[in-house]
Amino acid sequence: MTKSSKRITKLASKVEDRAYAPLEAIQLVKANANAKFDETIEAHARLGIDPKYTDQQLRTTVALPQGSGQTIRIAVIARGEKVAEAKTAGAEIAGEEDLVETINKGEMNFDLLIATPDMMPKVAKLGRVLGPRGLMPNPKAGTVTTELTNAIQEFKAGKLEFRADRAGIVHVRFGKASFSAEALLENLKTLQEAIDRNKPSGAKGRYWKSLYVTSTMGPSVEIDPSALQDIEIES
Repeated sequence: MTKSSKRITKLASKVEDRAYAPLEAIQLVKANANAKFDETIEAHARLGIDPKYTDQQLRTTVALPQGSGQTIRIAVIARGEKVAEAKTAGAEIAGEEDLVETINKGEMNFDLLIATPDMMPKVAKLGRVLGPRGLMPNPKAGTVTTELTNAIQEFKAGKLEFRADRAGIVHVRFGKASFSAEALLENLKTLQEAIDRNKPSGAKGRYWKSLYVTSTMGPSVEIDPSALQDIEIES
């Protein structure tokens, strides 16, 4: 059993064993994010789904209104003029079959891979290397598209892809500790709405089992999902 550090033990002592109101939880997570770098704030939602069934799988995207605070490197596999379009739009890496071969060798210096539909037969062969890292392009995630400029700009601005893991848990980063509590709350609310909007058709019983927020180096804090659903954010 892993022994917690004195720092984590001290921070955890400030967290009560209860479900907090959303803003209160975020403020507590921010207060506990006292590492020497700008910690990432994450949400972990356990849902009442079993992803081994196709009608209970959740994979979609969310455009965070306040951005994610992350700088992501985007690679694009396309053909002809689309390669130049991708580079102009801000993709760090773009190529055709040459990029497919590079990735197949295990060179993946990017955080997100976008592909045009005509290149997917080539990309499909990379499932062995892309799949385990969650980098395989998918139409549902907006990463298989001919609209490269829009896709690149949206992901650079804070659009995120997320999915439920095998245990039915969604893990999503939704900001940085340097964000205001109100900005983080707006992002979290947007995430909650995206999860509700994309509820799998086969989901049975209680959809939201639990919701926790945490920072990179801090303890987690539980949030009452129904309280988050009841919040209205003024635009």
